[in-house]
Amino acid sequence: MKSLILAGGKGTRLGEETRKVPKPMVHIGGYPILWHIMKIYSYYGYNDFVILTGYKGHVIKDYFLNYYTRYSDMTIDLEKDDVQIHKMRSEPWKITMLYTGEETMTAGRIAKAKKYIGNEPFMLTYGDGVSDVNIEKLIDSHTKCGKLVTLTAVQPAGRFGALEIQPDGTISQFQEKPSDAWINGGFFVCENKALDYIPVDSNGIMWERAPLQNIAKDGQLHAYKHMGFWHPMDMLKDKEDLTALWHEHRAPWALWDPSQIEGSKK
Repeated sequence: MKSLILAGGKGTRLGEETRKVPKPMVHIGGYPILWHIMKIYSYYGYNDFVILTGYKGHVIKDYFLNYYTRYSDMTIDLEKDDVQIHKMRSEPWKITMLYTGEETMTAGRIAKAKKYIGNEPFMLTYGDGVSDVNIEKLIDSHTKCGKLVTLTAVQPAGRFGALEIQPDGTISQFQEKPSDAWINGGFFVCENKALDYIPVDSNGIMWERAPLQNIAKDGQLHAYKHMGFWHPMDMLKDKEDLTALWHEHRAPWALWDPSQIEGSKK
C-alpha cells in the first residue's frame, strides 16, 4: 500500500526556517520532519511513498537524490577520479516525488497522484506532523469499519477544528473551526473510491473541506481514535518542542531505535 505525504505547503508561520526550505524539510535533530514521518511508516513495513511537493520541491528531490552519499562514509580521490564507500546507510524506500504546483491546495495535490495510486487503497498524511500511532491497528480499524476513509482522530490542547464522532466511530460532521474536541490528526487510510469526491478541477480545493465534508455527509468517514502522542509542527515553538524531545531521547514517535542512527544527537 502506498503512503502519500502532502509536502507542498509554504509553512509561513515557521518564519526563517521555511525561507530556504519547504516546511517538511525543516529539521528535527538533524533530519527533516519528512524523514521522521517516513520512518514511522517504514517501521510498520510500509516503504512505498508518493511525496506531493510544491513550494521549493526541488529541495526534497535533491535530498533524496543525494541520500546515499549524504549518510555514507567515503574517500574521494580527485586525482584518480575515484570514490570509495566505506560505510553506508540507506532505507528500503521507494519514493515517487510529484511536483503538484506551488499554489495547489491539498485536494488538488492528491488528485495529481491518481495515476500513481492505481486502483488500490492508499494511506495519506501531512508532511508536518509526527505521532506514535500504530499503523497496523489503524489499517485494521479501517478494514473493519468498511468506510471509504479513516482518519486518525486526536485530542491535543485546543487551537484546532473538531470532529463529531458517533459511537460506532462514524464521523457525522467535519468541522474546520476550533473546538475542544477530537480533531483531524492526518494519518488517513483511504479506499480508492474516495478519490471520486475530488472534482476534476481541484487545484483550488482543500481535501479538508468539500471532499471530506461530503464523505462525512454520506456516512463514509471513520475515526480511529488515537489516545497517544501526536504533535504538528505549525510554529517555531513546535519545532523547538519536538527537537527537545529528540535530543532528550524522549521522542514518542521514534518507534525505531534512534540511538542506532548516526547524527541523532546533532
